[in-house]
Amino acid sequence: MSTTSSAPVTATGRTSRSSLGASLGRNLRLGASRIKYEVRAYFRQGDSVFFTFLFPVVMLTIFSLAFSEQNFGSEEEPLTAAAFYLPGMIAAGLLLSGLQNMAIDIAMEKSDGTLKRFAGTPLPVMSYFIGKIGQVFVTGVLQATLVILVASVAFGVELPNEPSKWLTFAWVFVLGVTTSAVLGIALSALPRTGKSATAVVIPIALILQFISGVYLGFSLLPTWLQNVASAFPLKWMAQGMREVFLPASFEVLEQSESWNLPGVAIATGLWLVIGLIVTRITFRWIRKDS
Repeated sequence: MSTTSSAPVTATGRTSRSSLGASLGRNLRLGASRIKYEVRAYFRQGDSVFFTFLFPVVMLTIFSLAFSEQNFGSEEEPLTAAAFYLPGMIAAGLLLSGLQNMAIDIAMEKSDGTLKRFAGTPLPVMSYFIGKIGQVFVTGVLQATLVILVASVAFGVELPNEPSKWLTFAWVFVLGVTTSAVLGIALSALPRTGKSATAVVIPIALILQFISGVYLGFSLLPTWLQNVASAFPLKWMAQGMREVFLPASFEVLEQSESWNLPGVAIATGLWLVIGLIVTRITFRWIRKDS
């Protein structure tokens, strides 16, 4: 009896695993095709390209030219404005491409009925998310590459030559861009309409940039404002990038007088989990009040 009864259970289990694997594979294939579409659509939007893709390059150029005569280091270890602002601009680019662009884009798609139309198609939510996050990753890589090239070629910034520095850059970048994208999806639930998305999201992104050591030296901010900034991921992303591109002597200017890379990973990872939870709770194809 026991042998006879266990056979159907085993078969059912295998069927369920096979069905789950097929469903996951389908979701991944659809998501990959969505990435191509999302990237093409992104570069067709002139305002998005300027305010999220080219904005860090423009700001780096402005600050580098405006403070070209100022030494941000010491007499023994001089540092140009371009080298000083490079880490912050890379981190800000991740925030802009992820959080800002994603939140506004999805809010607009909710408002113009795009997501409502998706609800009537076989497109899984997972594939939609893969497309969006993949687009942020692709544009983030291109943006970071462009910012680094401008700093190096146009302003003569010396780039790190230790493999360990670029390894740090890689994991801070991947964690930062993923966290920013997920938080952008979560934040898209805040604007009530697509028209209000820009007014709601851009001030949040600007405030975070000003208090997180992007445009102002983080050590120059009041202690209480540093503590506030430490509660948000951009401060930690910028700190991780500073470890990569700034001299070791700048480490003492951080809050804990160290680069604190474990803290960068923990804080950014925690925000990634928060973003996933909020997205799981709030995201839907159709608004409740629509």
